[in-house]
Amino acid sequence: MAISARLARSVPEYSICLVRERRRRFKARVESSSKGIYQTFRKAFEGLDREHFAVITLDAKNQPIGFNVVSVGALTLAIVHPREVFKLCVLQNAAGVILAHNHCSGDPTPSPEDRRLTSRLFAAGKILGVNVLDHIIFGRDRYISFADEKWLEEYLKPTDAKQ
Repeated sequence: MAISARLARSVPEYSICLVRERRRRFKARVESSSKGIYQTFRKAFEGLDREHFAVITLDAKNQPIGFNVVSVGALTLAIVHPREVFKLCVLQNAAGVILAHNHCSGDPTPSPEDRRLTSRLFAAGKILGVNVLDHIIFGRDRYISFADEKWLEEYLKPTDAKQ
């Protein structure tokens, strides 16, 4: 009993809450296609001098719940960790997520690092039960969608597991 009493005094209890930002608002209903997402959120990525990586959390009907910038990087990269990407998804009880980031060069062609990150986040989403529905890269007046290009389908293929 003495040990649990000491722990109760030394281990703090935390509560978790979300705080809605009032700075930026996006239209309430969004066409769930990549084009609709691009048109709705492109202003958030226009004119940036560094890469910004964001998540758009989705409800069970694939409508946006929220938008959150997860990482602000340098000219050619942003450090992104699955923990930070899925934190908001879990807190908002999101059924799905769309990954989004910009390329400052204006060319939305994904780099090998973009592809590796998408694969890693797709796998993490499967474990957590949060569907990664797309990864959209915003360029200058154009975008590339992993879903439209059918690149997400390769992450659905079973991997060879050693038994």
